Amino acid sequence: MVRVLLADDQALVRGAMAALLSLETDIEVVAEVGRGDLVVDAAREHEAEVCLLDIEMPGLDGIHAAAALRDSLPGCRSLIVTTFGRPGYVSRALAAGASGFVVKDTPAAELAEAVRRVHAGLRVVDPTLATETLAEGRSPLTEREREVLGVALRGGTVAQIAAEVHLSQGTVRNHLSSAIGKTSASTRAEAARVAQENGWL
Repeated sequence: MVRVLLADDQALVRGAMAALLSLETDIEVVAEVGRGDLVVDAAREHEAEVCLLDIEMPGLDGIHAAAALRDSLPGCRSLIVTTFGRPGYVSRALAAGASGFVVKDTPAAELAEAVRRVHAGLRVVDPTLATETLAEGRSPLTEREREVLGVALRGGTVAQIAAEVHLSQGTVRNHLSSAIGKTSASTRAEAARVAQENGWL
């Protein structure tokens, strides 16, 4: 039996996935959590072998949860299952240690097969997303530009952004200017939106 943990902040979605996967004779859903920061402890406690992670969750997003699993429980594999099929997310998730990436409208039989393949040590990526990811390439933003844009996405002045990321206002302006150029945007708000839509944040 493949021991599976489901992490999704929408209880209805979690319940539906649990019900579908439980129909499989070789898959057992051993735990469900609604927050990303509960994943590692729950996986350890229930001896999960594969964790299905949504991206947008409170506490810790699915990409950071995948990285935490890789660091804390290297024998446990993670599979991102999300509504947000953005090419940038695929690159970031795989870099964080996820073994696969599929979207939530994947048919139940394909989802179960993805769980089996990930459990077997293989990589599984939605074919359409894989193609888009290869076509788009990696995010053009540096880590600092991503950090600054992530704060800019929530609004706030340059001074507030600088205080949050512990940089000078001049340095923040430079990062914002660079990010605006790389995203072909005209404002920092637009640059943040473009970056978010591409899954770079």
